[in-house]
Amino acid sequence: MSKRTRRQRLPGPCECVTIESLAHDGRGVAHRDGKAIFIDGALPDEKVAFEYLATHRKYDEGRVTDVLRPSPDRVEPKCPHFGVCGGCSLQHMAAAAQLGSKQQVLLDNLQHIGKVSPATLLEPLTGPEWGYRTKARLGVRHVIKKGRVLVGFREKRSSFLADLQGCEVLHPSVGRRIGELAQLIEQLNARARIPQIEVAVAGPVTALVFRNLDPLEAADLERLAQFGVDTGIHVYLQPAGPESVQLLWPNESTLSYRLPGQAIEIEFRPTDFTQINPVINGHIAARVLELLGLADTHRVLELFCGLGNFTLPVARHAGEVAGVEGDAALVSRARENAQRNGLHNVSFHTADLAERVTEASWAGVAYDRVLLDPPRSGAAAAMDLLGNIRPERIVYISCHPGSLARDADRLVNEFGYRLQAAGVMDMFPHTAHVESMALFER
Repeated sequence: MSKRTRRQRLPGPCECVTIESLAHDGRGVAHRDGKAIFIDGALPDEKVAFEYLATHRKYDEGRVTDVLRPSPDRVEPKCPHFGVCGGCSLQHMAAAAQLGSKQQVLLDNLQHIGKVSPATLLEPLTGPEWGYRTKARLGVRHVIKKGRVLVGFREKRSSFLADLQGCEVLHPSVGRRIGELAQLIEQLNARARIPQIEVAVAGPVTALVFRNLDPLEAADLERLAQFGVDTGIHVYLQPAGPESVQLLWPNESTLSYRLPGQAIEIEFRPTDFTQINPVINGHIAARVLELLGLADTHRVLELFCGLGNFTLPVARHAGEVAGVEGDAALVSRARENAQRNGLHNVSFHTADLAERVTEASWAGVAYDRVLLDPPRSGAAAAMDLLGNIRPERIVYISCHPGSLARDADRLVNEFGYRLQAAGVMDMFPHTAHVESMALFER
């Protein structure tokens, strides 16, 4: 059946359903005639009217048209673009309720996928609710039919860019300039050949990396540089891959951040991976040290170490630390950051951690503690290594509760560890992203 036929035959609006729970993406879940319906804009325990957006064999999708009985957790979204822009999904839900929902998602995943439960529930780590995001990748599109340029995030469940004038979760130095950025690119001769802008904010410095598919004319370079002069924003160009990034204005630019209370400063390039929420990042670093329980006799291994964001503060408190990362450029900058901070008890290694790494030289060493900070796919390939070296404690920082639960299953039910503690960190307020941390003890 074609999409057009399916759309013509969608069921009509439903007078009333009661929302039972939240899905992992922030949509309300209801059932009608035994079939699940995922409904945009609905919260648990609400009674809503909705319209169908799509039907599938096992579930349907819809959107709220009227809230007949609102949840006490319902609030007015701050952003006028909420509901259209796909950047946020929970602005209509009170912050405390968002945290409670994310904590429950974590516990449900641990129980149902990992068949484990934490002995202790960690207090959620929280920070600012607005203007917290210091790293982002903004799409850019010259829309001929609209006669102008759009800058921002994609529409919800769409490849089209949302028509934004601002963003409440981006750092204000950029979030309040979305419309200004669109006007800037409209003035460029290369307006159709700039597909994205990378955002990096570090303390007082805001940097924007304009991805230019073609070399820019002198007039365009002058306009971009003048934007930097007028706003104080550091302007970079990226004609190819990340290593091609070059500074346009000013003559010198250094991006760095400090970890509160850790006597650590980390320099990075604007396209490097860094945590997007600096306040939460500082809280995580402090909790990592607390959960690892370090002494100067301990040898520590960190997998997926990146720039050394957690490796370096760990090295302040441990005897010896090894950090492993798959991106060779990040490993190089991690070594530079270690030298810059006067740390000589830490080594860094490049390895593809999506593959088995039990034969690597650093993998044959005995470690007292292990820190994991994997991507969404988790640390499945590293589980055999952990089963071999069997450290006393493992701290796992997760950006996906499903992959954490899968790995927890092996650690607890195969290797005999105990899930001592787990809890969420509100790295991405107003989104359905669930960031968490877990402590495993042998």
